[in-house]
Amino acid sequence: MNPQLLGGLTARDFLARHWQKRPLFVRRAIAAPDLIDERALTALARRDDVESRIVQRRGRRRDTAHGPFAKIKPRKINWSILVNGVNHHVAAADQLLRRFSFVPQARLDDVMVSYATTGGGVGPHVDSYDVFLIQGPGRRRWRIDGKTFVAGPGDLIYLPPGLEHDGVALEPCFTYSIGFRAPRGAELGAAFLDWLHERGLPDARYRDSRLRPAAHPGRIPAAMTAFARRFLSTIRWTRADVARFLGEYLTQPKPHVVFHPVASKGNWIRLDAKTQLLYSGDRFFINGESFSLPARDAGSMRELADRRGIAARRLASQSKLIRQWRSAGWLRLEKN
Repeated sequence: MNPQLLGGLTARDFLARHWQKRPLFVRRAIAAPDLIDERALTALARRDDVESRIVQRRGRRRDTAHGPFAKIKPRKINWSILVNGVNHHVAAADQLLRRFSFVPQARLDDVMVSYATTGGGVGPHVDSYDVFLIQGPGRRRWRIDGKTFVAGPGDLIYLPPGLEHDGVALEPCFTYSIGFRAPRGAELGAAFLDWLHERGLPDARYRDSRLRPAAHPGRIPAAMTAFARRFLSTIRWTRADVARFLGEYLTQPKPHVVFHPVASKGNWIRLDAKTQLLYSGDRFFINGESFSLPARDAGSMRELADRRGIAARRLASQSKLIRQWRSAGWLRLEKN
């Protein structure tokens, strides 16, 4: 990692001093980035496999419309278009995302690109996740934690969760948001119960063959409460179940994500930008599936997960698995 990215801080120092603690502003953190132009961005917003929205400010009110959009007519002022997951479709955006790989990939989410005309912005708001904001072409005025400043091309802002911020375009401009996922407990709990159910959660049927006439029809029968208590107490899981669930959950593609197989040849394996490959102990997780490998191949698979690319010969004994992933569009072969 280039230390300039974090204003001269090492990744360790940044994580200790700023991560989930306080914001950071770095002038010219990277060379002025130019990931995508307005025409290509609006083309993405027309697709049904891409999340997008348009925000139009009208006085103090902001109207928001969600894509996909059949037609897009940018306004000269007070208008913004925001497109999520641009890293899935634009190689330069994926390369920008990977600059932040000092944070575990399980936390990395995506790159959202916003294009705003003069006066455009989504308004003051608070995010529940960490975010890096990198200014592309054009300038944007930010108000963060009571402070106001102007970000120009290549400037970086880090914001911890829960900090109110507001960015307004001073001229037509692009802003790139690198977001990080942080699942909430209730979300994990609901998903885990669904996961257990798919794998044979115990079932039982309530019976009351000795039911008597109800003196108080609105009262929940004590027998029904006892049944629910007995049944729920039979639900069991192990530490291994939790680890497997979490790996599959974290690598599960979002509902709108679509993979497209690409005919490719070469001696280098490269994961598709949409593919998430993680590992924990001796288990691996890819796009919502889990698997294990012989010890001789585990090290190479971990390297593929960490670096997202590896020489094909390093996984030659797993050629069948690699072919399956290639056919599914999860990876491609290229010359190196």
